[in-house]
Amino acid sequence: MKPAAAYIQSKLGDLKPEYAVILGSGLGALTDSIEGAISIPFSEIDGFPQSAVSGHKGEIVVGRLGQTHVLMLSGRVHYYEHGDAGAMRPVIEAFHELGIEKLLLTNAAGSVQQDMPPGSIMQISDHINFSGSNPLFGEPSDKRFVGLSNAYDEELAAQFRSAAKKADIDIHQGVYMWFSGPSFETPAEIKMAKIIGADAVGMSTVPEVILARFYGMRATAASIITNYAAGMTDDELSHQETKDMAPVGGAKLVKILHAMLAE
Repeated sequence: MKPAAAYIQSKLGDLKPEYAVILGSGLGALTDSIEGAISIPFSEIDGFPQSAVSGHKGEIVVGRLGQTHVLMLSGRVHYYEHGDAGAMRPVIEAFHELGIEKLLLTNAAGSVQQDMPPGSIMQISDHINFSGSNPLFGEPSDKRFVGLSNAYDEELAAQFRSAAKKADIDIHQGVYMWFSGPSFETPAEIKMAKIIGADAVGMSTVPEVILARFYGMRATAASIITNYAAGMTDDELSHQETKDMAPVGGAKLVKILHAMLAE
């Protein structure tokens, strides 16, 4: 076990989280739902990347959601921060070494569809990597040739949909398109995204899904829609809008995760 996983394990004692949950922009308040929480700042963990994006606190919180022990990552590092698509590799590797097999990812995203307004939840059924990068660049072994036909685990996805139904929350399903950021997309890029099959756009999640599959973990993901994408309204986009709107969908996501993990 590498130092990062060993340090986290030393803090957890006998706790064995079944799920890891990565929280997107403005969603750190979800950790308030954890019972018996143990907090570990990224700064204490050897080799963990440090995020400087507002709305990403930078800590691990472990405890219970319902009857299930979970590990929540409040904050992530993005490709655009350091130009490294594999920046989250030490994190996903640590999850794997801790024996966590199920990864739930959340993000804040822009909607490409008029019938999916801000405040909506979109379960990600597939993705398009438009960044031109990959977190496995430089991996020397043949394990780098990861199959992604089933990148988003159907069993976990079905559990998420069932939980949404139990929580009486309508959700959308769609394709998430990963742009490198940090600038927002242009109206022309959004038109292109819609033509080639995207339903939402964002700047994260895809590298982590690729890494999860690399390490043999199962993954499912959901976007909180914080805005319509560029050119769909007369408004200019901003990160503040993302932070302001994320808690609206975040409240829905808390209910879904409670219902899912209680099973």
